[in-house]
Amino acid sequence: MSSLPSATSVKGIHSFLSHARFYKRFIKDFSMIALPLTKILEKDFPFHFTGACTTAFATLKEKLTHAPIMVTPDWTLPFELMCDASDFAVGAILGQRRDQHFCPIYYASKTLNESRRTTPP
Repeated sequence: MSSLPSATSVKGIHSFLSHARFYKRFIKDFSMIALPLTKILEKDFPFHFTGACTTAFATLKEKLTHAPIMVTPDWTLPFELMCDASDFAVGAILGQRRDQHFCPIYYASKTLNESRRTTPP
């Protein structure tokens, strides 16, 4: 995975993101990181592998090749849910406090499509 060259086609990006999405629950802010790559996959969007795409591709490769620091739930402790949103994506982290430190259990994120970005709350 770490020696995988950058994708040079829509098909290559689609294939890479399909594999990467399987692990998105282990990658904080996955949807925000992958946004430049997912935009290329939008219908009628011209294929331009920009610097932002290169950065997103490299960041996802790095995060996919390093073990995440996640813990299993301790059912005797309370859970905390932290949510975050931008104009382009939403995300959440489920975790618990252990010895005054927040320990993530699960990451979730979603890129907002055009209709979700323009619809008022």
